[in-house]
Amino acid sequence: MSKKFSSQKKPAPTEQGTVIAAHGRHYLIQAQDIKLHCVTRGKKSDVAVGDVVEYQLTSANQGVIEAIVPRSTLLYRSDQYKSKMLAANLTQLIVVVATEPSFSDDLISRALVASESSGIKAHIVLNKIDVSASLPKARERVGLYASLGYPVHEVSVTAQAEATREKMLSLIQGQSTILIGQSGMGKSSLINLLIPDADIATREISAALDTGKHTTTFTRLFQMEKYQGERTYVIDSPGFQEFGLHHLSEGMLERAFPEFLPHLGHCKFYNCHHHTEPGCTVLDAVKRGEIASMRHDLFKQLVHEAAQTIGY
Repeated sequence: MSKKFSSQKKPAPTEQGTVIAAHGRHYLIQAQDIKLHCVTRGKKSDVAVGDVVEYQLTSANQGVIEAIVPRSTLLYRSDQYKSKMLAANLTQLIVVVATEPSFSDDLISRALVASESSGIKAHIVLNKIDVSASLPKARERVGLYASLGYPVHEVSVTAQAEATREKMLSLIQGQSTILIGQSGMGKSSLINLLIPDADIATREISAALDTGKHTTTFTRLFQMEKYQGERTYVIDSPGFQEFGLHHLSEGMLERAFPEFLPHLGHCKFYNCHHHTEPGCTVLDAVKRGEIASMRHDLFKQLVHEAAQTIGY
């Protein structure tokens, strides 16, 4: 007896490409030397910029995403109601801050917690070091993160453009890097310094995704020249003021603060929450100044936020 599917048309072969931009359920895929406008099947949309996907062509420059190749990392933020995927397959995150305007320690710490929980190494770039009046205070503030082991790199896009470009290139070559920063920190200027045609590429991506004037509302990936056989990706994220981490459990959060790690497992109570419990080694470290009060306060705030969502 013949099999029923023997006379059926064979499915079109799948190809692989990298997602370089996303808007709703519409994605721009870099495949070999062409860019394709792809959609997902059904209503579910869980594809992120940086994903390697398998797709089927439906026309010369359009396709349907069939599968996501397993990711090495995934970075996302979340509030009480929804999650927002930022990028997949990252190897590092760079938080861009500046001497002026003033930057948010809350946003920096949240981004660092996100990187720790995702297994992505993090760096901080302090821009506008030519603004000498504000430099000492800015250095003091980023010094806290340097003391935790996060590399801090000082640059000036306007006053030291070539030196800044060389420093940044040495940092990103062979990596898949996302840049995160508030408005006014100079993130866009850094992107344009590294990728001179970034504005043109962004307009092309916007046109391909039909996002019109909303070019700053989506994350996009720029592929640079290969370095020692490795691909270099730079991912520009839209500026945002909040970085919710509602998806992280209390256990994940405490391990995402590197200064907590030497003290975990030594508290009087095995289920210590490090809030007000007696015999808490984390609280003792805060009292001794080994853990900054600001960081411990953030930990408590993040635990509180997560509890509103996942109800533990």
